[in-house]
Amino acid sequence: MTSPHRRALPSLLVSSIIITFSAAPAAWAKSPVATGTGGAAATISVQATQSAMTILNQGGNAVDAAVAAAATLGVTDPFSCGIGGGGFMMIYLAKDKRVITIDHREMAPANFKPTIFQQDGKELDFEQTVASGMSVGVPGTVRGWHEALERYGSMPLKKVLQPAIKVAADGFKVNANFSRLVASNEAKFQLFPATAKLYLKDGKALPEGSLLRNPDLAKAYRELAAGGIKVFYEGKMARAIVDTVNNPGGKVRAGAMTMADLANYEARIRQPLRSTYRGYDIYGMPLPSSGGVAVAEALNILEGYDLKSMPRDKVEHLYLEASRLAFADRNAYLADPEYLEAPVQGLMSKDYAARRRELINPMRAAAHADAGDPYPFQNDQSVPLRPAQSKLLAEGAHTTHLTVSDKDGNIVSYTFTIESWGGSGITVPGYGFLLNNEMTDFDFSGPHPNVPEAGKRPRSSMSPTLAFKNGKPAFSVGSPGGSTIITTVLQTIVNHIDLGMSMSQAVDAPRLSERNNTATNIEPGYAASDAAKALEKYGQRWSPAQEEIGAANALLFNADGTVTAVSEGWRHGVGSAQVQKLGH
Repeated sequence: MTSPHRRALPSLLVSSIIITFSAAPAAWAKSPVATGTGGAAATISVQATQSAMTILNQGGNAVDAAVAAAATLGVTDPFSCGIGGGGFMMIYLAKDKRVITIDHREMAPANFKPTIFQQDGKELDFEQTVASGMSVGVPGTVRGWHEALERYGSMPLKKVLQPAIKVAADGFKVNANFSRLVASNEAKFQLFPATAKLYLKDGKALPEGSLLRNPDLAKAYRELAAGGIKVFYEGKMARAIVDTVNNPGGKVRAGAMTMADLANYEARIRQPLRSTYRGYDIYGMPLPSSGGVAVAEALNILEGYDLKSMPRDKVEHLYLEASRLAFADRNAYLADPEYLEAPVQGLMSKDYAARRRELINPMRAAAHADAGDPYPFQNDQSVPLRPAQSKLLAEGAHTTHLTVSDKDGNIVSYTFTIESWGGSGITVPGYGFLLNNEMTDFDFSGPHPNVPEAGKRPRSSMSPTLAFKNGKPAFSVGSPGGSTIITTVLQTIVNHIDLGMSMSQAVDAPRLSERNNTATNIEPGYAASDAAKALEKYGQRWSPAQEEIGAANALLFNADGTVTAVSEGWRHGVGSAQVQKLGH
């Protein structure tokens, strides 16, 4: 059930990066698939891809290049990501043959309490809460970049920020998609003078073809390059963030962030979740992302079927039903692990999946799934008993995902966000970056594991994923899309492993997102297809709201030592993929 203060599935955006080096920019051709050797890159932002190439050409590794590309996306794709937000980075270190994750999700300020989004016992209006200072969580992106570079990179932040500084200072031409996103946010952006000055002209969206420079963001990056992380969390920039959150202007609700909230922010180095599926080792993101658990549970349920022997409509029916069950559990049990002992072991148990599988009718769709009871499979007596009421939140779908490999075999799968399109809509004056509205990812009322609390990180669906076979990298995959991230990653894996699609076919296939709602989200044009009609015979139902779902990207590590970079072949104007050396 969608919470009444949440919007229906919005339009989605991706920027996916897989890093390579290349010759002059003129050599770049826009193609969504490329195969070759060495590093590889795929992105909707040519500037971000070129930033990654620059760093790799200078001898940087995948982590260095990922941060360089991410910083550039903060310039060219500011409505989906930036230093005013947070994210989850998964890193494979080839030399050590180990996977680690860096959680730099936004955090609730110290003034937060479970009833902060209520007034007189009623939930606040969702849209008004988004466009307010109280929706802003303490940003984690800069701390995450710092931890990644300090621990696993080979270059300092000062060096990897240089390409993004140049793009922000020189500017880039606004495309049709960028202009459309601004147009859809005109009302929100008009509330904040610094945002309106940057992205509006006479109160309207900048037209396609406009040259957009962001000298304030270039200044912010230069200050970070010169002064490091303290500039953002303790210095003048920190003061500007706090003042902006607490005094957003007009009739907008103010926040109550403090300098201590920023100074106390920490990234978390967390162990990834590991599950198995048909001979693959699947590494997913742990809590507070629900993605790793939900993808693993759904795959465990599906593993009990011989999907390769079934027609596609039967496979997709079972995929939808497995996703429905996984979401029922995800919505009931999962939240920030520092505030709740979630039954992760039980939810990821193969035996628990077998019990959940018994609830699936192979010939008929369920109308709704209740949360199961994973505690008998938990093997941990310290975990509290019984779930809270199952409830689906329609998370903001405005995120970006990038995946990176380098010539030495290191891999980065990275999803980061500022939540809704344009986040809170609040630009920090003088610094040119938008602040997140991540606090609206909390449940506005309880009891529920995901209610707001001081210092808590809201539950996420971001699902950067790495797969291995026989101890070697097989593929990476990820997507933006709010809670549809989970289904996009899950469906792409099923398409590739079970339906035998190439990775590009798996990414381009029509997406179906079942999140235990009354109807499944589909993309424009799908309802009239033969595939849809085949699934309707199982009782599957389609949501009338039809928009693009996710925008995945992937790396496929081939048996012959080559790598295939894959971006979207039709969504969002087609992605761009490059490899270091093209195969013949």
